[in-house]
Amino acid sequence: MANIGIRELRNGLSKHIATVAAGATITVTDHGRPVARIVPVDQPTALERLIAEGVVQSPKKRRGSLPEPMRVTGTVSDLVAEQRG
Repeated sequence: MANIGIRELRNGLSKHIATVAAGATITVTDHGRPVARIVPVDQPTALERLIAEGVVQSPKKRRGSLPEPMRVTGTVSDLVAEQRG
């Protein structure tokens, strides 16, 4: 696994994508701090591996829909202060 800065990735994008296509994983860094990982598309994700190993299970039912957003007036700070009473 190689660590590559954003500027280096941008300047040699085609070369780095070819490296990933050949099976390598690249960790992208910003000022030395890892921020992203580029992996081959046919490589299973960590979750897919855990499911295949039987460590975790896929959800049995889909999550319900989200409620409609509430219409409110005032700022979030005002609402929090009101709730705290």
